Amino acid sequence: MTIRIALRNLLHDRVRLAVTLTGVVFAVVLIAVQGGLFVGFTRATTCVIDNTEAEIWVASRGVRNFDVTHPLPPRKFHQILGVPGVGRAERVIVRFANWKKPAGGRESVEVVGFDPGSGLARPWGVPPGTLAALRLPDTVAVDALYLDKLGIAGVGQTVEIGDRRARVVALTSGIRSFTTSPYVFASYENALRYTGMEDGQCTYVLVRPVPGVSAEALRGAIAREVRDVDVFTREEFAGKTRHYWMFTTGAGMALLIAACLGLVVGGVVVAQTLYATTMDHLAEFGTLRAMGAPGGYIHRIIVIQAVAAALVGYGCGIVVSLFLVDLAAKGGASVVLPPSLAVGLFFLTVAMCVAAGLVSIRKVTTIDPAMVFRGA
Repeated sequence: MTIRIALRNLLHDRVRLAVTLTGVVFAVVLIAVQGGLFVGFTRATTCVIDNTEAEIWVASRGVRNFDVTHPLPPRKFHQILGVPGVGRAERVIVRFANWKKPAGGRESVEVVGFDPGSGLARPWGVPPGTLAALRLPDTVAVDALYLDKLGIAGVGQTVEIGDRRARVVALTSGIRSFTTSPYVFASYENALRYTGMEDGQCTYVLVRPVPGVSAEALRGAIAREVRDVDVFTREEFAGKTRHYWMFTTGAGMALLIAACLGLVVGGVVVAQTLYATTMDHLAEFGTLRAMGAPGGYIHRIIVIQAVAAALVGYGCGIVVSLFLVDLAAKGGASVVLPPSLAVGLFFLTVAMCVAAGLVSIRKVTTIDPAMVFRGA
């Protein structure tokens, strides 16, 4: 009976119901998109780190994030190889370079040089066997998302990187850069030429321990044996990079503030629309009070109305949000709506709607039943 009355109240005024649901949908979409931008940004800052197979990252002393690096001299790589517990080590280059488009013009790119043989830092989202072509001289792989930005149509085209010839032989999928510089993957030898570094130099040494040796133990051993380097586990380096871009740059703080504002604005919109809906039905609630309905009964009606509005509004809002996320992905924006965020948004929507309904309960439960007979 309570559920029937609550639903009839909602459906009685279709225009008001549409306004209420529109407010809930707007709040869901706003929070989802802003939250997705925040999650997408944080993931993009560390996507290369997160997708490598190395447990240990060795960098030059004082490195602050993955993208801004300093060269390591060749002897550091050999010193690391000599540390007990090192099972495999690979030199990696991460450096910005200029990409010259075939039709003219230049773009900044971020070259990632790795060893195609061991592949600790190889790109992901690539068809099997495709990366074998990167062993050849003057070859690179780029992400399909950035073809237009780089001025190419696909595999087979030749460009210049750092005034040296580069032929696109492979396309990755879904490797987005949070900067305006797309990632370009190449073999270590090719990356040396594209970035102008000296033979044997690198910006990182990626390490895997031998079986039975933990990443933490090997991290400590390398730090003791090799001087003037910083040694991180994969999780530590990802966290350091994420913290740098999120809290020491304007971009990260802007997204964080925008996500918080999206939550606040969404909550206010939901509260306002549901409060207005409840106030529009004061006469009906006054009738129930005049008939002797207890306060708890009216409370349940309002809460059920709020939950019903939350369920329908969330369902519509999440569909719209997924559409916008897909649209943004095709346009190059890094917006991610993981299942955890979608589930959290569901409970948040229900909580906001119920809270908005509870705000109006005091007004409803203090209605003078005589108002019904006065025509108020």
